[in-house]
Amino acid sequence: MADPAVAALNSLLREASIDDHAEALELATAAVRSNKIQGPDLASAQHTRVVALLKLDRYEDALRVIAEGGDAVEKDCSFEKAYALYKTGDLQGAEAVLQKTGVDTGKSQRGLKHVAGQVAYRTEKFERAAAIYRDLKDDTEGANYGEENDLRINLTAADAQLQWQGNEWAVPEEEKQPSREDLEAFETAYNAACICISRGDYSKASVLLKRSRDLCEATEDLDEEEKKTELVPILVQQAFVFTKLGKLDEALSLQNAINLSEVSETSTKVIAQANKLLPKSTENPFIAERLARALPKIEGNDRLFGFQTAALQRNKNTIDLQAQKFEGKEKKAAKLLAGSQVPDLSVSKVELGVTGAAAATKCAEGKRTVRELLPLLEKRPHDVGLLLTILQLYIQISTLPPAILLLEKFFTRLEEANTPAHADVRFAPGLVALAVSLYRSQNRQRDVRNELAKAAAHWRSKTEASGAGSSIAREAGIELLRSSHPSDLAAAGEAFEQILSAQPGDRTATAGLVASYATTEFSKVEPYLESLPPVEKLTQGVDVNALIDAGVALLTPPASQQSKKRKLDQDGTAPEKEKQQPAKKPRKRKLPKNYDPTKKPDPERWLPLRDRSTYRPKGKKGKKRAQEATQGGVVKEEETLELAGGAGSVKVEKAGGGGGAANKKKKKGKK
Repeated sequence: MADPAVAALNSLLREASIDDHAEALELATAAVRSNKIQGPDLASAQHTRVVALLKLDRYEDALRVIAEGGDAVEKDCSFEKAYALYKTGDLQGAEAVLQKTGVDTGKSQRGLKHVAGQVAYRTEKFERAAAIYRDLKDDTEGANYGEENDLRINLTAADAQLQWQGNEWAVPEEEKQPSREDLEAFETAYNAACICISRGDYSKASVLLKRSRDLCEATEDLDEEEKKTELVPILVQQAFVFTKLGKLDEALSLQNAINLSEVSETSTKVIAQANKLLPKSTENPFIAERLARALPKIEGNDRLFGFQTAALQRNKNTIDLQAQKFEGKEKKAAKLLAGSQVPDLSVSKVELGVTGAAAATKCAEGKRTVRELLPLLEKRPHDVGLLLTILQLYIQISTLPPAILLLEKFFTRLEEANTPAHADVRFAPGLVALAVSLYRSQNRQRDVRNELAKAAAHWRSKTEASGAGSSIAREAGIELLRSSHPSDLAAAGEAFEQILSAQPGDRTATAGLVASYATTEFSKVEPYLESLPPVEKLTQGVDVNALIDAGVALLTPPASQQSKKRKLDQDGTAPEKEKQQPAKKPRKRKLPKNYDPTKKPDPERWLPLRDRSTYRPKGKKGKKRAQEATQGGVVKEEETLELAGGAGSVKVEKAGGGGGAANKKKKKGKK
């Protein structure tokens, strides 16, 4: 005879729907403890017990029941275990369970894929989450009613996060702009607004957020309490967008409308309270510090995303620097960054380096600040934030050659290390873009091509064709196409091939590949010719005859380069304005007083007074000097006589050519 508890449980499970999950839990527990069931009945009772606990939000108890049931229950309840671990915040454990079930191989059930997408989203692996949701969206077999709308909501949320991370390349073009379907539900309209915020399009985001708010308030699927809960993030984003648009009064009005005490999620409360500080301007940094310290601490499973944490930490560092906490910030940066052997490009470490540099110089600027930071860079050669700070200071004082030299030295150290980790930092997209920008400012096009070609070759050697390699390959291909050298064109073709292997429908990469191999390897070009639009379509609507009649368009040169010559009218005459201007009167030449045109000018008038023949010096000394002058006079000869006893020497005038007795006398020297 069957056990009464088992019979009651089976009767409950035969019903179309179960609303009383507590009753199901009670019956399943009684059936398991009766010790009279084995095999499938026991497995069904244990499974029912786990599901009932999940329905009652008792996730820890569900995990305990699965652990007590042994390997058989754990294998049968893989979905339930992964979901319970996800809800308790053990994301790594949930990933391990999902990996065992074969989610990545595509052999798992549909529910496991949904959990895998949620776990990937919370671990900030948004590219993987988006791929899972696209697979579920395309696979309509076995889909439940209303699942398509949920998938669209989750996919747009993943796309928004990807763009916030700076990975726009991972979002297809058709998903970057909101569709008509996105405007039919407040969740998708909200996610579409977040996509616009991530790329800085705040005007369109404001319109979409208003649409989302109106749909949320008008929906009949939620009660009033649920509407209040759903409206909180919409109002927070609206206030943020109004702040970015400069509409501070509207932002404050929305922020005051949010009752923070009724917000259940701590992360949402922190963001709302932090954004509320932005419109309030205070000249006292210590008051701002006290207000920032009043933000609640996030505990438990509720957590912020990486870009949100980075923004809050950046605000805290800025407030601390304004409050002159220089010594503490400098010591913290030195402690955390001094021992690193490989440069860290994470946002937290780079911003820590920038904060440490600002603290070390007390937020000073100019050449003196650069001289203070260069010795610090020698002590911490792997501090990317400090390096970027020095480069920014060089740019501010318009001294680009030393900035380029400093960046090249950093690249040389990374290349000499010769490790994969150092190579990834060396060719990081941000640093490559910085080098390219500096080279272009100095018109060093050859260096631009070399830098992009080396970066593209590095990322092409990686197994992953997407990611950083796609963005660099695109820029490298476009830049190398400007060269006519065969090796550069071949490198451009390889770069575009890499993009097409990851994104087959990329039209820019297709056109670039055709342009690269059109004159060298036509066999590689031929498969893509059909996908390119024909020339007739591109030139449709262009009136060639009208263009020929219009002639070549000439740009008006700047005012500083315009010629000052007078222009003629079409008939070859001067303009009317110039005709009406009266001719200028010739200026009278001024002549000196007492000028006599009949007198001949003195030919020595250009010589100095002393060099003229009419010059006569005044006084005895002047006459004596005039007599001694060599101009036109006799040159006196002198000789030097040595005195006896080493008493010195005297200059005496040498006598002329006469033979008198006076010439034969000698002067006596002192004895």
